[in-house]
Amino acid sequence: MKAMVLKSFGGPESLELCDVPRPVPDSGQVLVRVHATSINPLDFQVRRGDYPDLMQLPAITGHDVSGVVEEVGPGVTHFSPGDEVWYTPQIFDGPGSYAEYHVATESIIGKKPASLSHLEAASLTLVGGTAWEALVVRAALRVGENILVHGGAGGVGHVSIQLAKAMGARVFTTVREANFEFARSLGADVLIDYKKDDYVDAIMRETGGRGVDVVFDTIGGNTLSRSPDTLAQLGRVVTIVDIAQPQNVIQAWGKNASYHFVFTRQNRGKLDELSALIERGQLQPYVGAVYSLADIPLAHARLESLNNGVQGKIAIAVDSRLIS
Repeated sequence: MKAMVLKSFGGPESLELCDVPRPVPDSGQVLVRVHATSINPLDFQVRRGDYPDLMQLPAITGHDVSGVVEEVGPGVTHFSPGDEVWYTPQIFDGPGSYAEYHVATESIIGKKPASLSHLEAASLTLVGGTAWEALVVRAALRVGENILVHGGAGGVGHVSIQLAKAMGARVFTTVREANFEFARSLGADVLIDYKKDDYVDAIMRETGGRGVDVVFDTIGGNTLSRSPDTLAQLGRVVTIVDIAQPQNVIQAWGKNASYHFVFTRQNRGKLDELSALIERGQLQPYVGAVYSLADIPLAHARLESLNNGVQGKIAIAVDSRLIS
């Protein structure tokens, strides 16, 4: 089978399209013919060597799968050949999704929502699971609360806005003015152009000085450092970004705030919850660009670049017939 293989840590040129053996499902495993995958910031972080102790090279990376069951191993009861499925491969535990076939444990695989194309489904598994764990499990967002979603036009951000609205929250988000219409279409209530307006001042102005109940940080750095300044009493900060610099949490301490650090875990339950929202019309992934398997290095380079013009996710058509 064809697979995009990471030969060494470095730039996009470190990825090479190769012929590798097709995997064989073991007991409790499912072999999936991958129709689509997508690109996440985690992908280029792995590629450039941010987690060298967790990656043994050469490696097939990638963290989203939408495809069709090709074969099942002994003991599999939930799936049969021909089933359309979606899932996030176990992160840092075996080959990823940049390949024509992938093997996964049955327990992390879900039935693909019928209303989604493979490209749409592949763009949602990791970011959707991350948003669910951040807002539902960790932040315990409640009806009527205020939430600030940093980076609302991005992969995790555009899903988080929709999820927060489905949970009955009032959503504030930071985006460039060029993305206002997109964020508003997702359900965002208050749009803050972080290039022109100080988001802390904007939050306090819009909430009458009270602040927001939850901050969901997808950016890190100075964004995470200043997020406590936007919090109401007993507020919660949830971040999916590595802590790359010391944090002064005196503001959070004064507000009795809690911090949650999320590295998403894989399970079928989250996928089933997301499927229910999709069926009710409350969640729709947005594919901003599509590349082929062979062009994954180009997709990496684009996602890494500032102001890349991509709204939502970059999807990869492993099955070339998906490229229109």
